[in-house]
Amino acid sequence: MAADTGVPRVNDMDMTQGAQRVRRGSLLVIAVIAALGSAAIYLAPLLTELRQSVPFGILFAVLGLAQVYTVGALLTRPIVRHLVLAGGVAGLVVVFRGLAFTGLFAPDPWQPIDSVIGFTDGICAGLAALAAIIFGALALRGTRPRPSVRRRVLTGVAVTPLVIAVPIAIVVGLLAATDGFTGAGFPSDVVAPHHLAAGQRSTVEYCRPDGVPLAMDIYTPPAAAVKGPAPVALYVHGGGLIFGDRKATGLGATMADQEGALFTPLVHQLNGLGFVVASIDYRLPPEAEWPAQIQDAKCAVRFLRANAGGLGIDPSRIGVWGSSAGGLLVTMLGLTSHTNQFGGGQWANQSSAVGAVVDMFGPADLTNLAGSEAVMKAMVSIGLGTDTRTRQSASTINYVAAGAPPFLIMQGTEDTDVAPRQSQLLADKLHAAGVQETLVMVQGAGHSLVTPGQSPSPETLTTTVVNFLTSTLAGRS
Repeated sequence: MAADTGVPRVNDMDMTQGAQRVRRGSLLVIAVIAALGSAAIYLAPLLTELRQSVPFGILFAVLGLAQVYTVGALLTRPIVRHLVLAGGVAGLVVVFRGLAFTGLFAPDPWQPIDSVIGFTDGICAGLAALAAIIFGALALRGTRPRPSVRRRVLTGVAVTPLVIAVPIAIVVGLLAATDGFTGAGFPSDVVAPHHLAAGQRSTVEYCRPDGVPLAMDIYTPPAAAVKGPAPVALYVHGGGLIFGDRKATGLGATMADQEGALFTPLVHQLNGLGFVVASIDYRLPPEAEWPAQIQDAKCAVRFLRANAGGLGIDPSRIGVWGSSAGGLLVTMLGLTSHTNQFGGGQWANQSSAVGAVVDMFGPADLTNLAGSEAVMKAMVSIGLGTDTRTRQSASTINYVAAGAPPFLIMQGTEDTDVAPRQSQLLADKLHAAGVQETLVMVQGAGHSLVTPGQSPSPETLTTTVVNFLTSTLAGRS
């Protein structure tokens, strides 16, 4: 009888290691990709996160490195304890996101990720949750014999939707977190709001609600066009309240359709006439609930007045324009100019009144979206929810009253996102209240003012807006 040396036989070692190993398969691959994708989304704007909050930036960095490390361990040796670790780290991301959603943290650590699409953090947390669930399930399942061909085919069919959805979610999340790899979130080149260089774009911080810094781009006129304190045209971007940013280019600008709002030609022509043009970011739903968006817009107006001297502007001559959701917000600015509604925040000793409003195809009644496509209805549901009182609060027709500033409303006759009747309804209410209003129905135009074949042409509409702002703000004092 052979003596027992205490050294495990080769077969015993294989069985011991085999009990810990987990077979590689499609589910493991999906979980690995989802975990790495979620980490990439919140690590991409890490420098912006660090500028907003060093502690939260460090926390994101630690979480990201932990996710990458545990996934790397799985790729080399897929064993049960590594599955548990990887699932636990992914679960921490979900827990952290959930705690932030409760408002426990200030400033909002996810804000830099949500500055282009308001639910980018939801995509990130969703990918992390998927990874955590799959890792946990594989760890509980442990090792199993190699499945039959039939079972492998059925599993492949079952996971096909995930194979398609996960990469798409990662691409969308990364594009949003980086504004199409042009730099999202609060920029690094912020300057003080005074003595800005003529004929250039500068970025300033205009407000910090709940600790979240908000950026404003200021386009100053060339020195030759300046003839004393300048009038201001403030632009508020569109995007269904859940997309977009202040920029002229990038993913956010595309999603907000700055082109359809005639942004670039208006900036050029208004600057040439001595106007200062400002464009703002505002907090996006669903995390930043209504009325955060109009509160931010009002804070922007107050900021301009509070810093009028340094910016070289005339605080009595501020006009606003915006398209789609931006049209709603600038209309709300005009209709609540001389009230305390949606007030609060910084620069409280300044007025948020504006002297002229250009509403480009903004919705007026969010409780009745008949004639709007399903996508627009879904965006409103994401941005405002389904509560009737909230939608009434965000519907501009409920604020029409005498004393509002002059309005120029532009609406495409073929718009299927915001039905033309919405603009007609607003114009009728303004007229009945004795408010100066001009409604321009753009024949052949959709949800944009640059539809091919439309009438009037984009060039004519640009001139109309410039003339309106020039004439309405000229006599203000």
